[in-house]
Amino acid sequence: MSAVLSVQNLQHQYAGVHALRGVSFELQQGECVALIGPNGAGKSTCFACLAGQQNATSGQVVWRHQNLKQVSVTERRALGIGRTFQVAQVFEALTVIQNLQLVLKANKAVSALDSLDDCEHEAALAWAQTMGLEELGLEALHDAAAHLSYGNKKRLELAMAMAGLPNPEQGLLLLDEPAAGLSPEERLDMMARIRKLTQQGTTVLYTEHNMDAVFGVADRVLVLMEGQLLAQGLPEDMAAHPEVRARYLGAGFALTERGRHA
Repeated sequence: MSAVLSVQNLQHQYAGVHALRGVSFELQQGECVALIGPNGAGKSTCFACLAGQQNATSGQVVWRHQNLKQVSVTERRALGIGRTFQVAQVFEALTVIQNLQLVLKANKAVSALDSLDDCEHEAALAWAQTMGLEELGLEALHDAAAHLSYGNKKRLELAMAMAGLPNPEQGLLLLDEPAAGLSPEERLDMMARIRKLTQQGTTVLYTEHNMDAVFGVADRVLVLMEGQLLAQGLPEDMAAHPEVRARYLGAGFALTERGRHA
């Protein structure tokens, strides 16, 4: 099976500082892959280059056989690439449903004179349901997003990222610390929903510092250190990798029988 995303020799410099040093990897459709490493390793820079917020100094990113050089963020989204951020970004003055309607409206040729209340209401409700937001009740869905708990804002942001893709089952989601700031129970719920998306065909690359949201969840793990890929492979192999343990996970790192971080 050919890769849907191919990253080859990606390099990025900030004023002479090498944030990325020849990073190469591939993703298959429907994979759930974790990109881990310490702060300053280059994870967010890598995401910014993939999503189009920054231009790589050199190297190439190919998505479904199309080279993304000089392709804008908006154009990449139209090609099926969406991104979330470390801190949930939603329109807090709008209702939960209006946040989703705004994204859905942007995808279609809808008159600017049409109100959000008339636009894609059923589709917005469906995306809210996909992320479990319907559990809040209809009243909360029509209340300002500012009133949501942080965990539910993260759910809403993920729903918006999916709703913004023209064909989510064929898309790529770049999730920057999707479980950050969540309780252990919320992390389990969030990662289960992300896994369900990949089972439906969506390809996911995510960064994470909570190891229980990596091991036992990801199909593969990429370990980034000082702008370079130190290692990549199956989660259990990365958990046992001597250099990964010595430089990042720690000698005492252990997995449970289910493959999760103990």
